[in-house]
Amino acid sequence: MQALFINSPGNSSTGETNAPTPGPSDVLLKVRMVGLCGSDLNSYRGKNPLVSYPRIPGHEISAEVISFGDAVPTGKFATGAAVTLSPYSSCGQCPSCRRQRFNACQFNQTLGVQRDGALTEFIAVPWTKLLIAPALSIRELCLVEPLTVGFHAASRGRVDATDTVLVLGCGTVGLGAIAAASHKGARVIAIDIDDNKLALARRAGAYETINAKRQEVPATVAQLTSGGPDVVIEAIGTPDTFRSAVELVAFTGRVVYIGYAKEHVSYDTRLFVQKELDILGSRNATEADFAGVIEMLGKHTFPLEEIVSKVVSLADAPEAFKEWEGNPAAISKILVEV
Repeated sequence: MQALFINSPGNSSTGETNAPTPGPSDVLLKVRMVGLCGSDLNSYRGKNPLVSYPRIPGHEISAEVISFGDAVPTGKFATGAAVTLSPYSSCGQCPSCRRQRFNACQFNQTLGVQRDGALTEFIAVPWTKLLIAPALSIRELCLVEPLTVGFHAASRGRVDATDTVLVLGCGTVGLGAIAAASHKGARVIAIDIDDNKLALARRAGAYETINAKRQEVPATVAQLTSGGPDVVIEAIGTPDTFRSAVELVAFTGRVVYIGYAKEHVSYDTRLFVQKELDILGSRNATEADFAGVIEMLGKHTFPLEEIVSKVVSLADAPEAFKEWEGNPAAISKILVEV
């Protein structure tokens, strides 16, 4: 069967790979569409330290059930059902798993990152990882997983309707955090340097937006809040935004980091203590986050079509990667039809 391979940094191609052999607890899926995200671009660029080559990318999945093993619960899945999935694994033994926080498993292997992903014609997946969402379209199913990452960040920040939440970065993950916080009734302020992304942020639920290129961020945040936001969610991953999150958040506020800073970050740690901050990491997503996103997308109010920059075939995906690397700011989300 055909698959997309990242052979080495900056080099991808389509080629043949072996068809999967499902186990008794597996469901065989026909892959319909796969979304590409920033982590896939980093894998293509050679900037993801968790990736070895060659690697088949893809973890944002829309698929169709073909068959299932004997150990799959009777009546759980029907042939032809549209599904998405959780792309994470968990060992069940590490400290995170013993605390029932399987999303942060010490030995997690994400599809398309530490193990081959879904940019193939067929994949076999344990039935426990599948999510049925009959109300969602093929494209909406591809958006479930990336939006769950932002939903989990809002959950980590304990966001509720009394909070003002500042989200740094309006990519897909940041939009997920905006939608989640808004869904919980919070007042959301979004920051980015791209007016188009800020317009999407408003569609996703932001009450106010700030263009960091044209507006003085600390002064504007001070005008829009009483002493600073209760929660800051950092969804960019630069040293400057890591520091800004701590500087902008209110005293006794919560800072949630989703983004990976590619460089070392130096802080004035005085603010950690003086403000008595809760500083939280956020990794992957839980079953509850997936359920929350599926419920939200089922209302069909999320700006899906505006997020998708282009839809390409599997054969054209190598060229799409090359184009994306050359002008990353121009592309938000690529969907690959398989």
